[in-house]
Amino acid sequence: MFSLKNSMATLASFLIFGCVLPLTSSAQTAAGDQRASSSTHSSLSASDQKFMKEAAQGGAAEVELGQLAQQKAESPDVKAFGQRMVDDHTKANDQLKQVASQKGVTLPSQPDAKDKAEKTRLEKMSGAQFDKAYMNYMVADHKKDVADFQKEASHANDPDVKNFAQSTLPTLQSHLQQAESIAPKQNAAAAKASTTASNTSRQ
Repeated sequence: MFSLKNSMATLASFLIFGCVLPLTSSAQTAAGDQRASSSTHSSLSASDQKFMKEAAQGGAAEVELGQLAQQKAESPDVKAFGQRMVDDHTKANDQLKQVASQKGVTLPSQPDAKDKAEKTRLEKMSGAQFDKAYMNYMVADHKKDVADFQKEASHANDPDVKNFAQSTLPTLQSHLQQAESIAPKQNAAAAKASTTASNTSRQ
C-alpha cells in the first residue's frame, strides 16, 4: 500500500513538472522574443524614425502628384517632370522600405493631410493653370525636402538612415533645380492664357 502511494505521488509530480516545464519554456521564449522585438524597435532614435516616416509620406505624395501631372498637364515639360517624379520617388520609396524593414520601422503608405489637400486642389484645375500651380508647389515642396535631407544626411544617428539621406539628396537637389527652371515658364504661360481668356470674354 505504501509503495502504491509513493508511486502515485511520483507520477503526479512527474505530470505536474511535465506540464509546468513547457509553460515555463514558452514564457521564457515569448519574453525573449519580446526583448528582441523591443531592441529592434529601439535601435533607431526618435528623430531618425520621424525622418523616415515623413520621407515615406512625402515620397508617396510625389508619386501621386506626378501621376496627376501626367494626366492633366498641358506643357510637355510638366508632363515629363511628372514622369520623373513617379520614377525617381518610386525608386527612393523602395530603398526607404528596405531600410525600414531592416530596422523594424513601419512606414505610412499614404501622403499626409497637407499633400492630400494639395492633390484635391490640383484635381480641380486643368491646362496652364494646373501647370503653374503644380510646378510652384514642386518648387516649394522640394526646397523643404532638400533642407530635411541635408539635415538628416549630416545628423542622422543610424548609419543606414544617414546613407539613405546622403544618396537621395543629389536627386532631390536635381528635382529642385529642374522645377525652378520650369516654373517661371508656366507662370508666364498661365498669365498669357488668363489675359487671352479675359480679352475674349470682353469681345
